[in-house]
Amino acid sequence: MAKILIIEDEKAIAELIELNLSLTGHSCLRAAEAEEALELAMSQHPDLVLLDVMLPGRDGFDLIRELRQHDLPVIFLTARNSVVDKVQGLRLGADDYITKPFEPAELLARIDAVLRRTGHSDDSIFICGVEIKIEERMIRKNGENIELTAQEFNLLEVLVRNRNIAMSREKLLENAWGYDYVGETRTVDIHIQRLRRKLGWDSCLKTVYKYGYRLETEP
Repeated sequence: MAKILIIEDEKAIAELIELNLSLTGHSCLRAAEAEEALELAMSQHPDLVLLDVMLPGRDGFDLIRELRQHDLPVIFLTARNSVVDKVQGLRLGADDYITKPFEPAELLARIDAVLRRTGHSDDSIFICGVEIKIEERMIRKNGENIELTAQEFNLLEVLVRNRNIAMSREKLLENAWGYDYVGETRTVDIHIQRLRRKLGWDSCLKTVYKYGYRLETEP
């Protein structure tokens, strides 16, 4: 997974972001102001930077100019949600611009998209004895390929990208089937049962009572 530098001066927000990223396997660095962030960026060589705009001293719009000189992918994560601010951030070289408040699942999806686009993503993921290659849509267990239907793999991908996070049935429908899907949440339960059987994930793919499911990775 990736090494991500979080540049955020509000400690509670930075800790929440770090928690969500750590749960899905990313390693995190944190900085609360520009000079500390630059020092970490130069010494630790992160794969991606999450950058707040409103920082003490130099703001994120100023800081990104230096970060981009070192070819670091940057996602702005800020409460400044005007079109003018978004356009400015993207024109300065940001790879994405996310406004607060945000859903953890959306943040993780945006991070994964930027990592893939910039070539910083490690495609092989190992969970509960199963090797998963998202881009190749390939799954192997004990040296043998496991065949999934297209929809089963779509659901698996959503669970993998949000591992250790409880996902509601409605959210799984929205992300794995698409916004225009018309159907009942029962179809999620059926596909979960198939994944458990094919992958041997009875102990990893947990039911969250009256809510949905959570894919738990091994410690």
